[in-house]
Amino acid sequence: MRGLIFIGGESPGPEALGKIAREADILVAADSGLMACEGAGLRADWVIGDMDSLDDSGRLEKYPPERIRSYSPDKDHTDTELALAFLRKKSCDEIWIAGGGGGRVDHLFALFSLFEKKLPPDRWFPGFIEIRCLGEGKFLRATVPPGSTVSVFPLVAGPWAADSSGLKWPLNDLAWEKGGLGLSNTVLDGSFKIHTVRGRFLVTMPLYF
Repeated sequence: MRGLIFIGGESPGPEALGKIAREADILVAADSGLMACEGAGLRADWVIGDMDSLDDSGRLEKYPPERIRSYSPDKDHTDTELALAFLRKKSCDEIWIAGGGGGRVDHLFALFSLFEKKLPPDRWFPGFIEIRCLGEGKFLRATVPPGSTVSVFPLVAGPWAADSSGLKWPLNDLAWEKGGLGLSNTVLDGSFKIHTVRGRFLVTMPLYF
């Protein structure tokens, strides 16, 4: 089952959010993510967070109390982390995040750190780019406009190894190290493939339907 979390910050436009949401089974709005969710004409199944960033608390009146999980601002986890844990308990084996672009750098670092955890999100849509998390043995097959930029970053502990096709600079046989990266690779004809042989990687690419 697939869960989608709407969070605050820059997110894809309403049309793109609608297309992303149609592929999800459960929609969760984390705090001000409710604004992006409703702005795309969508209704969250659950609303989670301390609600300190919500523009109007009256938004919550449209949702049954049992569908709202409220927390104190003095908590140990971010609203996004709470939403991730909630969806895991709902048996979601795939979790996507929409939002989180722009804004405070510390918030951006906090979101990036989620992909270093034992159970990371699978996809992240911060604005008009897409970020994929590929665990060991996973494949990414995608089609984007020819000439698009794709970047690859190793995550957690190595060793790392990856194969690719359709990229100007193949990932095969690269000697990856912690802190290393494959920045600004180019998609040749539009379609490309990345296979994670060992380790975990983060891949950034254009958001393209």
